[in-house]
Amino acid sequence: MDILSIIVITLTIAIIFNIFLKRFQISSIVGYILTGSIIGYFMGFSQITQNELSHIAEFGIVFLMFTIGLEFSLHHLKQMKKEVFVFGGLQVVLVSSFFGFVAHHFFGIDVKTSIILGAAISLSSTAIVLKILNENGDIHRPYGRNSVGILIFQDLAVIPILIMITIFTDQTSSLNDLVTNTIISGAIVLGTLYFVGKFVVEKLLAIVVDSKSEELFVGTIILLVLSSALLAHLFGFSYSLGAFIAGMLIAETKYKYQIEADLVPFRDILLGLFFITVGMQVNIHYVIDNLLNIIGLTVGILLVKLILIFALISIFNIPKRAFKTALTLAQVGEFSFAVLAVAASSNLLSNDVHQMMLSSIIISLIFTSIALKYVRQFSDIFFIKKSELLEEPIVSAEISNHIIVCGYSLLGQKIVKKLKQENITYIAIEHDRNHVKRGHDVGDIVFFGNAASKTMLNSVGIKNAMAVIIAIDNDDKVRLITEAIKSIDSKIEVIVKISHQAQIDDLSDLDVKNFVNENEIVASELIKKATTCTLPIH
Repeated sequence: MDILSIIVITLTIAIIFNIFLKRFQISSIVGYILTGSIIGYFMGFSQITQNELSHIAEFGIVFLMFTIGLEFSLHHLKQMKKEVFVFGGLQVVLVSSFFGFVAHHFFGIDVKTSIILGAAISLSSTAIVLKILNENGDIHRPYGRNSVGILIFQDLAVIPILIMITIFTDQTSSLNDLVTNTIISGAIVLGTLYFVGKFVVEKLLAIVVDSKSEELFVGTIILLVLSSALLAHLFGFSYSLGAFIAGMLIAETKYKYQIEADLVPFRDILLGLFFITVGMQVNIHYVIDNLLNIIGLTVGILLVKLILIFALISIFNIPKRAFKTALTLAQVGEFSFAVLAVAASSNLLSNDVHQMMLSSIIISLIFTSIALKYVRQFSDIFFIKKSELLEEPIVSAEISNHIIVCGYSLLGQKIVKKLKQENITYIAIEHDRNHVKRGHDVGDIVFFGNAASKTMLNSVGIKNAMAVIIAIDNDDKVRLITEAIKSIDSKIEVIVKISHQAQIDDLSDLDVKNFVNENEIVASELIKKATTCTLPIH
């Protein structure tokens, strides 16, 4: 079968599954995994084809890690040092040690394999957790902050885990050599990315933005992501680590929100492909023959991991927050596939154990993609007391009762000035770099970005906004922005500046009630001024 036919069939199955699952509020990730399982079973792809697809799909994780980096700049990482290094470090050590001990002493698995299995089980799904936390709007809540901090440490821990596998299998290099080379390589990667991010990226982006070419802007961002990933890979680290560091550095620039908005389509498509390739790895016959054992293993992992993480986080947080964090991270993540694959290829893992773990991980991912939608309801069953509010939000997405101003040209600047005089909280969005710079120079809150992007609007907290003022002259742009706003929530109040009746007619299907006709206001002011004049005395 030719590649185009495979693509058409895959997309058809994925769309049908996800349309059906969305009716029950089930994540599209489940649909992608089921799609992969079906096409893998009926089309019988060769291992070579699966490997090729897996390499492409891995870039879904790369772009995901880059956007995580955009959310958590170096400044935010310093704020989250307890969540990342204390919670994350203790979680990985505790869960790895427990499952490694159980695998060796209760299942008779050798020590090296037990250590690898424990490390793989300690990892959770960055892709699923962050996607659903973003969809729920919980990523900046206290339990979301705990979860993201632990996930960041887990992603960093993948590197020493893979090095550990190399140590177990490499008889030619000493431990000291491996550790020394890793430290030197890490310093080179961090130093290079920091220098480029500090002194090159913002100037490069400024030049690209001045060209006023959207495709050049997107192309430049993709180049930066892939170059950072490649640099990390050349020095023996994962692609995703390089992308994550690049994202953290670019988060310090004023372009972060627009970059995130432009990359979301690439990220989500590639993530979908990633989970399709995950589904393709399932051996349906093995699952059917060992279904009860797989379900028992999955339930055991989920329950034990839930209990261990809950016990750990309860030491530092209130029980309800600890429970939500534990439920969020109870599954086994996508990076575990990579760890187990490397271990299997190094003959540290038998085929039966590999398939058993693979099937169990996929079921845990499916469970999580459903359960995370109702994490608050689950926690309310066991804990009545409300969680505490976060004192200092990570980013501006926590803002509420503010006014969003779309456009920061002369009119937008005057609107912002009036809002400041009235002590009204606001955020302005502007696509012209010079206007953004002018806003920063005078101390106004202006973000560079496309106000017609739903991702951009969500980034500035549109769901919690009092109203949105559109201060733009381009009629087509006004309609695009209004459509984006109404598709997020039809109840959001939109105020549009118009100059003629045709604009009202054009927006009639979008339920916009608030218009300010500049010509009518000017006419009224002119008449008011004229009627207060007196005849000159000759």
